Amino acid sequence: MTAKPPLDPTLPAPRMADEAIQLVDARNRPCGSAPRALMRRFQFWHRATYVVVLNRHGEICVQRRTLAKEVFPGGLDLAAGGVVGAGEAVHVAACRELAEELGIRGVPLRHAGEFCHDRGGNHIFGSLYLVEYSGPLTLQVEEVADAFWCSLEEALALDGVTPDTRQAVEALIASGWLEAGR
Repeated sequence: MTAKPPLDPTLPAPRMADEAIQLVDARNRPCGSAPRALMRRFQFWHRATYVVVLNRHGEICVQRRTLAKEVFPGGLDLAAGGVVGAGEAVHVAACRELAEELGIRGVPLRHAGEFCHDRGGNHIFGSLYLVEYSGPLTLQVEEVADAFWCSLEEALALDGVTPDTRQAVEALIASGWLEAGR
């Protein structure tokens, strides 16, 4: 797993702190947009994507967030993903985030449901996706410090897992999309 320099023209352009984020109301209905910084400051409801990456052995890809991340710096993510841009379709955001963070492109995503994360000042309607991928990873140096593979049980037992990605994986288990102990 190698990290490419930030100016690699084959990767999507990094998202800026002032990018426009799709805002939604408490029922997940679009109600405008705001710069990312204001969305965080005022804790607005918004949409985000969560793409759980499994390899052919059934292991989950775990990412360590860089220390520069605005939320949960240095934490562990059990899914690739991020906020949905203003006017952006959720599945397009999921593909974009997967390509940005891990360099995974051209693989089919399976939509696996939705969940609501309303903790710690984060108000998120999350869209869940699964992808099977066993190729090389190209980490986004601004966001991903490291990535590794482990069993689902090992991943859920790790200290420092971000609460929203933990909830995303638990929602996939509860709905039967992922099976613990397989």
